[in-house]
Amino acid sequence: MRRCFSGHHYCSIRRGLPSVVGCLALAFVVFSPAKSRAHEIPTDVLIQILVKPEGNRVQVIVRVPVASMQDVEFPQRGPGYLDIPEADSALRHAALVWVANDLQVYEDDVRLEGQELVAVRASIPSDRSFTTYDAALAHMLGPRLPDDTEIFWQQAMLDALFEYPIRSDRSDFSVNPTLARLGLRTRTVLRFVLADGAERAFEYRGNPGLVRLDPRWHQAALRFVVLGFEHILDGIDHLLFLACLVIPFRRIRPLLAIVTSFTVAHSVTLIASAFGFAPRALWFPPLIETLIAMSILYMAVENALGARPKRRWLVTFGFGLVHGFGFSFALRETLQFAGGHMLTSLLAFNVGVELGQVLVIALLVPTLSLLFRVAVAERAGTILLSAFVAHLAWHWISERGSQLMLYNIQFAMPAFDLSLLAATMRWGMLVLIVGTLLWLMSMVFPQMEQEAESQPAAARE
Repeated sequence: MRRCFSGHHYCSIRRGLPSVVGCLALAFVVFSPAKSRAHEIPTDVLIQILVKPEGNRVQVIVRVPVASMQDVEFPQRGPGYLDIPEADSALRHAALVWVANDLQVYEDDVRLEGQELVAVRASIPSDRSFTTYDAALAHMLGPRLPDDTEIFWQQAMLDALFEYPIRSDRSDFSVNPTLARLGLRTRTVLRFVLADGAERAFEYRGNPGLVRLDPRWHQAALRFVVLGFEHILDGIDHLLFLACLVIPFRRIRPLLAIVTSFTVAHSVTLIASAFGFAPRALWFPPLIETLIAMSILYMAVENALGARPKRRWLVTFGFGLVHGFGFSFALRETLQFAGGHMLTSLLAFNVGVELGQVLVIALLVPTLSLLFRVAVAERAGTILLSAFVAHLAWHWISERGSQLMLYNIQFAMPAFDLSLLAATMRWGMLVLIVGTLLWLMSMVFPQMEQEAESQPAAARE
């Protein structure tokens, strides 16, 4: 038996050292990430989906990056090339786990069952098969890549063809793709080929919810009513502008004139923007956002100084034109879901916005009246609330103005040609419409000033 004469404590440490090192090594092996079992989720992912009903089936062709399929071991050879001859099983497993479960297809609002994975293929990133549906289908039913193709497995694309049984290719079809988990930021290009050969294209980010591929007018209208209602409630700047309108005028008649002028104005520019009247320059959205903040600041300052109802609706109309362009930004991606009912969807969006405004005003008027009656005098309360709103608006002007200054805005003299003439005629028509609406409202609201000025003094205190 060996003895240690240098100290019992030192010998105990030496005897325990191997077991401690072993535990640390075991923990490192167990808890360290294994590259062969998992990889990081990609940042930006492009997904392509083609849908076509034909006869008694609907075919869905999907292309996604192989790198998005986490926890799937793809066979490799050499320095990391995808082993094409051995990859079929892994590709099919990845398509079933990461794609099939996130493709919900509906016929006349009834979810289709009996999904079948017909074919899977690995493709190179430069493959152009998905430019048309027929080319993509021929690619899926044709031969796979040559066995000696040298492509790193992280760069390969996975193509999958699914089929669902249907009653008729003339039915109303919808899809609910939930493929956003394939990347931190996903962009999907979805194209629907109707039975008559017409095509509808969609492009969206993340999960869009239920997408009606060829909606009826009432389906599109309902979607956009909800969208408009949610948009007005989510937009803090639009809500503050409404609050500035309500604070000094809480009687029905003057408030009706002011809110109506705002509604008419933003409806005009919203529809005009949807039909291509708004500039497409990158500086235009930050300019509008800055002007919206300035409109809130102006209204707040006017309220604090003592707003008068005389021609208040006219100022509101001018600011409403600006807010309408702001509303249009929310429709740039979603207007594609209107199908062939763009004007109906625009009007429905406006209806949703108005319903949201009515709800906000219905809550604000009694709340402010109770506040001014119980907690603080109306004049003092108006100044305090206006100061708070003005403070927020000033910060927004600073932030949004700084973003606007990042753009080098330059204006060049346009060429005098037929396109300039057409644009001038379009803008002239828009100016004529705005002028006509102003004239009509000046005829409809002639007694608005007298109604507000005759408001009892007790109600203003």
